[in-house]
Amino acid sequence: MKSALIISGGSIEREFALPYMKRKKYDCIIAADRGLLFLKENQIMPSHIVGDFDSADASWLETYRENPEVEIRRFHPEKDWTDTEIAVELALELSCSQIDILGATGSRIDHVIGNIQVLSLARTHQADCCLVDSRNRIYLINSGIQLQKNKQHGNYVSLFAYGGDVQGLTLKGFKYPLDHFTLGTVGTRGVSNEIIEETASISFDSGQLLVIESRD
Repeated sequence: MKSALIISGGSIEREFALPYMKRKKYDCIIAADRGLLFLKENQIMPSHIVGDFDSADASWLETYRENPEVEIRRFHPEKDWTDTEIAVELALELSCSQIDILGATGSRIDHVIGNIQVLSLARTHQADCCLVDSRNRIYLINSGIQLQKNKQHGNYVSLFAYGGDVQGLTLKGFKYPLDHFTLGTVGTRGVSNEIIEETASISFDSGQLLVIESRD
């Protein structure tokens, strides 16, 4: 199973990101536009660089142009996709089935929502993709999962129906359990649940769930 790390141009907390990257081994590291600055500042070599570089200094690329181990794909600023989406497309092209994205959150809410939308792109290719920062881990599922309390990303788990109602939602091991509940796209029923047992399970009959593990 191949894995990819995408460094996007949103907020990246160095104190969180560097230990997170060190704990994992990735087959490829993709810098998406301004995400290249984070890698450059921390002397981390990307395997691929993509973007229009409208928000990055084009001179940053000079370091990598003569390196045969780094592939650079530059796009026109007037394009139909964000740099993060292009990076996910590349990861899928490289047959990566596990994709982590750092720098996908921040003050630009439009980009955050766009990056959440990109999760469904990976999901349609049977790839697991998550947006990660120091306080949140965000991912999309279309089948049941189990969560270990000692491995969760914070204290809270929020669930949102994505793209339509989620039928037959059953939660076990949570403070607020559910039994074959229909979670709709309107309302906040799935926000801020908590795991109270060592292992919690999420199962459902149909639909897709956006899962957000978070801490204050």
